[in-house]
Amino acid sequence: MNESLGLPVAWPAPAKLNLCLHIVGRRADGYHLLQTAMQFVSLTDSLQFYRRPDECIERVAGPDDIPPDIDLTLRAARLLAAETGSRRGVGIALHKQIPVQGGLGGGSSNAATVLVALNRLWGTNLDIEALAGLGLRLGADVPLFIRGQAAWAEGVGEQLTAAAFPEAVYLIVKPAAAVSTASIFQAPELTRNSPITTIRAFLATGGRNDCTATVRSRYPEVAEAIDWLGKFADAKLTGTGACVFAAMPDEATAEAIRRQLPARWAGFVARGLNRSPLLDRLAHEPGR
Repeated sequence: MNESLGLPVAWPAPAKLNLCLHIVGRRADGYHLLQTAMQFVSLTDSLQFYRRPDECIERVAGPDDIPPDIDLTLRAARLLAAETGSRRGVGIALHKQIPVQGGLGGGSSNAATVLVALNRLWGTNLDIEALAGLGLRLGADVPLFIRGQAAWAEGVGEQLTAAAFPEAVYLIVKPAAAVSTASIFQAPELTRNSPITTIRAFLATGGRNDCTATVRSRYPEVAEAIDWLGKFADAKLTGTGACVFAAMPDEATAEAIRRQLPARWAGFVARGLNRSPLLDRLAHEPGR
């Protein structure tokens, strides 16, 4: 890690899309049983890490709407220190591009990048299984970002089978809405009995998102965004939203449609990635 006046090379934290999301049951403890195809996209946050005195873990830059006391980046750093006995300090600068509460996994990805980066920078040397176990304690999606491979996920999202999905160009639309994941999964009208399927069947049919009907009924602006994007291509909800996305023929087409977005919405053109850029960044960082 560079001193505070230096400029450390950034570590990427990519967004992800749920290409489908099937809810196949519910456990006795209330957690939902899922089948979902998750792929990274080239839309990323970035993090930089600065030296701090021992045991000083702080955020030195980050979005105002994510208070430091609930920031997953700080929770991840503190968890790694506690589990490994490391006394090293760190100043974390978080630069956001991924929309918050969009269903793109930004917070989980940030936490994963912190665990992967600091495990190398601090020399704590946990293996991938141990890191993924720590990540699961922070969120169901965190192990996906730690492992860095697109995956078919089952269970509560923690049972991952590496997969290669078509690396399409996507137009991602973020309407002016913030969706509460907890409220959607607690909704009595949510369908929770989808039949068990397979990766092969998903690739053949494209799957669906079982949260769509509930999100549409509760968040009219998300419904509007799905309908708007659906005029150009097959529009889907990612996660519980609020972002919607559609595969496009090419970047030029995606960009042309993005320019037609209502001014109150944000749009991003991104390519699907089966390998996370975090793995490439890790490969270029010397071991400690």
